[in-house]
Amino acid sequence: MPATQALVEVQHNLLTRLADARSQTDRLFQIVRSEALYKRPIAERHRIIFYIGHLEAFDWNLLSPRMAGLKAFHPEFDRLFAFGIDPVDGGLPSDQPADWPSLSEVRRYVQRVRRSLDAALEKVGEPTLLHVAIEHRLMHAETLTYMLHQLPLEDKVHQPCRSPHSAGPVEFGMVEIPAGWATLGLSRDPTSFGWDNEYEAHSVHVPEFTIDQYKVTNGQYRRFMEAGGYENRSLWSPDDWTWKTEHTVTQPIFWLRRNGSWFYRTMFDEIPLPLDWPVYVSHAEAHAYACWARKKLPSEAQWHRVADRSHDHNSHGSFDFEKWDPSPVNALSRGEGASDVAGLFGNGWEWTSTVFAPFDGFRPFPFYPGYSANFFDGRHYVIKGGSTRTESCMLRRSFRNWFQPHYQYVYAGFRLVSE
Repeated sequence: MPATQALVEVQHNLLTRLADARSQTDRLFQIVRSEALYKRPIAERHRIIFYIGHLEAFDWNLLSPRMAGLKAFHPEFDRLFAFGIDPVDGGLPSDQPADWPSLSEVRRYVQRVRRSLDAALEKVGEPTLLHVAIEHRLMHAETLTYMLHQLPLEDKVHQPCRSPHSAGPVEFGMVEIPAGWATLGLSRDPTSFGWDNEYEAHSVHVPEFTIDQYKVTNGQYRRFMEAGGYENRSLWSPDDWTWKTEHTVTQPIFWLRRNGSWFYRTMFDEIPLPLDWPVYVSHAEAHAYACWARKKLPSEAQWHRVADRSHDHNSHGSFDFEKWDPSPVNALSRGEGASDVAGLFGNGWEWTSTVFAPFDGFRPFPFYPGYSANFFDGRHYVIKGGSTRTESCMLRRSFRNWFQPHYQYVYAGFRLVSE
């Protein structure tokens, strides 16, 4: 195939993916009843109305300077909707609904951005920029989902969901991983895309260890709670204990206590706590559980060592917007035996013990210098794998996600290791 034709096909594929990603986020906003669009479901995040404008403002600010003939038509909105929030200093936003533009104004801005960009997108000669626009939007599709998860049920338009099901009893065990090399990161290749923090590819020797075959379940975590895990100060780091105490954290954010029984808040319902689903918790809670179990969270290198060896891969599993809620931890195994680690990709991200930091050879994107570098602050931890709401393109092994240790809302679970 001639090089020019190949580039045209790549461009066409990327534009199709961008259109699909727009549809995905549009559908999410339609779930929210109009009177709730100015609510803030998570105190640390912007109001929902911000994200309606943000996705388009990001694309405009990224792409329009690199397109001849495109001029700013609403610079105030370009700035207003440019950046989200990550308040690691404990400060929370204090804006009021009246501080934001009307929904009709924001929607007009969105439509004009799309019309203007679409008329010029064929001229974008750098595929990396389109990859960034696509994956940024798909990341927000997941972020928006767990934000909307925290809205009261009456604020959402109910969507069809698959009924919870059981895959039979979970036979918990650990898998021995022999010493060997783990490959982290990506090699620079103009035919593939990775975010700046994924480079450079390198190998790390990992001593032998054992790891949980499955993610820790709600049932296992309930035993930790019944043993007084949230009241035992010795299980928590000083910072984690202060956070837990000041914010009165007594249970996972998705759990509810009703008439002496535990329930689980799914996206559109409240159901008896599914004991075989993975537990979703903050890094602080996962670390406390690990201390109680006298084990550890795996390092990023250990997770990669498992992924390099595992029969479990991203060709099947619970991801790619397939479901709103998780599956039993053993529902995704297809022929794996007791020697295989199951469910590494999808059904919930997995916390690691690794602080988010650059690999040797890191170079920030010149067009998005703060994407990773702003978070190399020693206060964020790497999570790996993916959730039910992670798009399949981001299930590559090299993909690195990261969050603060006291952030409960993300669809993140964990498994433990013994060394």
